[in-house]
Amino acid sequence: MKKIVVTGATGLIGKALCKTLSERGDEITLFSTHPANAKRMLPFAKEIVEWKNLKKDYAVHLNGKDAVINLAGANIAGKRWTKSYKAEIYSSRVNATRNLIASIQKCEVKPEVFISASAVGIYGNTGEKEVTEKSNVGNDFLSHVCSDWEAASVELDSFGVRRSIMRTGVVLSKDDGALKKMLPIFHMGLGGPLGNGRQWFSWIHLADLISLYLYLLNNPTLGGVFNGTSPNPIRMKDFANTVGKVMHRPSLFPVPKFMLKLVMGESSEAVMASQKVLPANALKSGFTFTFSGLEEALRNILG
Repeated sequence: MKKIVVTGATGLIGKALCKTLSERGDEITLFSTHPANAKRMLPFAKEIVEWKNLKKDYAVHLNGKDAVINLAGANIAGKRWTKSYKAEIYSSRVNATRNLIASIQKCEVKPEVFISASAVGIYGNTGEKEVTEKSNVGNDFLSHVCSDWEAASVELDSFGVRRSIMRTGVVLSKDDGALKKMLPIFHMGLGGPLGNGRQWFSWIHLADLISLYLYLLNNPTLGGVFNGTSPNPIRMKDFANTVGKVMHRPSLFPVPKFMLKLVMGESSEAVMASQKVLPANALKSGFTFTFSGLEEALRNILG
């Protein structure tokens, strides 16, 4: 049994990960900005700590824990990117992580491992290039956020705490996220690719992502950056066609770029970015994906 602190536990990844950790017998402490919601969604948690004051010392809740899994962050696609919401996206990741690290520094018994979420958005729009963990970072808003987010935990290296970073792609699940939003459109027969459909789309089945988090948690030699993506990225047009095939629905109606920009504003650039991201470090370390192909992943998810 491990004693694990999880932030951002009420999101898609957090709920699935905490459920798996609880089922295997781990003792979970949640840091949540909405404790009542966290208690309702994850009643098996041993402790729920209200986590709103990012200048407060939370060392008492972190001392003696075996691991910290940091998933906190405002939903990138939750709202239009106004100046205030961009500030929230940044602070909920970067400042929150800084708060955790400052609190860990004060612990007498520090966690053995700190695993933090990040995103493939760090690479920016990479066009046709294959991207691995060694690739350069981009220069747009999300790249800036992710770079600072990852840098916020660098100090852990001097504390002797193993640090792993998960740069996640688009997580596929019928319960939440991008795929859930697409399903009603495909059910109506109106599904299709975004833009011209030629951009690369880096995805991962939720179950594989949870397995990868556990893999990093359980292996004391695994530190550094890991791309949380399937080894088989796919072009957007082929992604839409595969969703249509599995659902027995057409995929004939592309969503023009100008329409996305009209609806989503600046965040549409992130949605339209082409990213051919490969999980080189996970594969090199020996991790095995259960759902490496999109069609088998969708058939598993959609039944």
